Amino acid sequence: MKKTHQNDIYLTCKGIIFYSNKDEDAFFKWIKKIECIDKFEGSGDELYLDIASKTLHDHDLRDLIALLYRYRIDMKQLQQFLTNDNRK
Repeated sequence: MKKTHQNDIYLTCKGIIFYSNKDEDAFFKWIKKIECIDKFEGSGDELYLDIASKTLHDHDLRDLIALLYRYRIDMKQLQQFLTNDNRK
């Protein structure tokens, strides 16, 4: 079931593996601190991160890269934020 999102920019986190309760707590604390995430909601084994804008500050993009890498979430989703300025 597809969720209704505040905007059309969102990331899907599917099948996240947490290795302990504190690991799961750390994940949710982390996403709450990333300024570009307006809200998040889940359905089944998917979590949807609503992103405020297609134009991200470098620190938000770095945080998203780190989060997705750390929790082995499909990073191809970040291609939508690629610009000439952040290509490096």
